Amino acid sequence: MRKQFITVSTIFVLFVLNNPSRAAEPLTLIQTVPLSDLRDGDFDHFAVDLTGHRLFLTSEQGAVEVFDLRTNKLIHTLTDVKEPHSLVYRADLKKLFVVDGGAAELRIFDVDSYKAVDSVKLTEDCDSMAYDPVSKYMYIVNGGRAAHTPYSLISVVDTTNAKKLADIKVDTNRVEALALEKLGPRFFANLTGENSVGVFDRNEDTLLTTWSVAEAGQENVPLAFNEADHRLFIVTRKPSKLVVLDSDAGKAVATLPLTDMVDDLAYDPASRRIYAPGGGFVDVFQQDDPNHYKQLGHVPGAFRAKTAVLVPELRRYFLAAPRQGDKVAELRVYKLGR
Repeated sequence: MRKQFITVSTIFVLFVLNNPSRAAEPLTLIQTVPLSDLRDGDFDHFAVDLTGHRLFLTSEQGAVEVFDLRTNKLIHTLTDVKEPHSLVYRADLKKLFVVDGGAAELRIFDVDSYKAVDSVKLTEDCDSMAYDPVSKYMYIVNGGRAAHTPYSLISVVDTTNAKKLADIKVDTNRVEALALEKLGPRFFANLTGENSVGVFDRNEDTLLTTWSVAEAGQENVPLAFNEADHRLFIVTRKPSKLVVLDSDAGKAVATLPLTDMVDDLAYDPASRRIYAPGGGFVDVFQQDDPNHYKQLGHVPGAFRAKTAVLVPELRRYFLAAPRQGDKVAELRVYKLGR
């Protein structure tokens, strides 16, 4: 019997190794939370409050949905916003900072009462941002296409004092995602209107240089940063590609095909995995080394479910799925694979 058990076990291991689809998925759907009160329209960004066990999600139809991270149930809907986009939660102040494109301002809310307590005026089309947890500054994209200007602004806002400090003018009408260095003064921005990446000095609030990605693809929207390995991860939509750039030289070191309509991107340094949600799927990639990557999974998502957040502390990945016909909007909760 022992010889037979070893033989069967060996065959099973070989079967799994030769059939990757039978191995553990990098993401496993464990819960769906219906959001039946939401109308048609996309979601845009998440923010996490680990101490208070809350998850915040912006709906572009004029709401910030608040979930309990212990149960993943909806516990509050903040409606005192017009068109919320990106957001940051500061646990030390117990305040939520919401970039409201409809109001053209940064709205600030007390999260005990969910009441607005302050605001900072911006220009139209304020949307993406990056947050520096050391200086407590937000770098907020505004202006451009919807503002009917040929240029965009990246506004620097001091969240401690609720004060705008500077506007960095960028000569393109479309700027998307940003990423900040932790160990240096630079930040990176997708200059989507030019199919390039802008490199900025946040000590001087100036543009240092631009790196074109047009040879790899066009319409670069989401952006993530692996600072330890000096790699930027960019997604182009025409065609749909993951482009890996050397963040010192600005040169592409790898490109991989991926699902379409990707609007978000997350990199987990612990597992060295990249998560890209898009049109019906979440593509997961493994970094073998800084120049080599492979696709681990093409995980079913949902219609236009392109807004997500990785919470490695909880080993969870949250995906927001908009309403589609009779199918209500929902929050989809995934467990991270090993």
